[in-house]
Amino acid sequence: MQTEKNLNPQSGYPFLAIIITIAISIFFLFANGNAGFAELLIVLLIFLGKGLLVISPNSATILLLFGAYEASIKKSGLFWVNPFYKRMTLSLRARNFQSEKAKVNDKMGNPIMISVILVWKVSDTFKACFEVDNYAHFLEIQTDSAVRKLAAIFPYDHFEDEQASITLSTDFDEINRTLEKEITERLVIAGIEVVEARISHLAYAPEIAHSMLKRQQASAVVAARNKIVEGAVGMVESALNLLSTKGIIDLDEDKKAAMVSNLMVVLCGDRDTQPVLNTGTLNQ
Repeated sequence: MQTEKNLNPQSGYPFLAIIITIAISIFFLFANGNAGFAELLIVLLIFLGKGLLVISPNSATILLLFGAYEASIKKSGLFWVNPFYKRMTLSLRARNFQSEKAKVNDKMGNPIMISVILVWKVSDTFKACFEVDNYAHFLEIQTDSAVRKLAAIFPYDHFEDEQASITLSTDFDEINRTLEKEITERLVIAGIEVVEARISHLAYAPEIAHSMLKRQQASAVVAARNKIVEGAVGMVESALNLLSTKGIIDLDEDKKAAMVSNLMVVLCGDRDTQPVLNTGTLNQ
């Protein structure tokens, strides 16, 4: 596969001085009536003038000679090259690409909405111009394909796949590295360097977003209840041990069961308890 060839061109300033000198000479020749020689100098002036080439910073010029690739110039400044070269200009500046929000399926088959931001630039001018038809459009298609593949590899979160070590919604650094590697491999053929690739939007698709939110809320409630019950059991155990150790009251098993029941209701209930005064004895 052919790759980029860099050319170190001649400085254009000496040729610019020659062109200016010829232009002045032509003026004086016409003024003195020597039109024949002046016309010859005009041909030479046009020939030399066509060889001048101005390249801006972070730009490149590709040189073709009768359809054949000759070289690329990535230096900026004023140069002089073969006037018969056909020239193509490419920008080497870093560019942003933000994909549209796409509906894809994650590893578990759940529909999700995802989009990415890509920072890229042309690194190989030959591949960008001649290995693909339109490198900017090629980048968009391959980025979309890489995003769909990424979503199919990982689950959205741990709710669907508790054994997953990496998920789309939690392991951003690892996901972005995987995405960048996948896109880089796809864009090598187009001579494009991926500077950065990251997910910019990630959410469940609208048709399941509400159900997934309810599921997450239910899981959070269950986790909170488990923590409350665990703490309440410890508090009840501590209370019974303290009453027994200090000899404050002697409780049989039935009274202990009733006390445990009452304490658990108080500690685990989601509403404020209402006190009840016992005007009789403890046995009533």
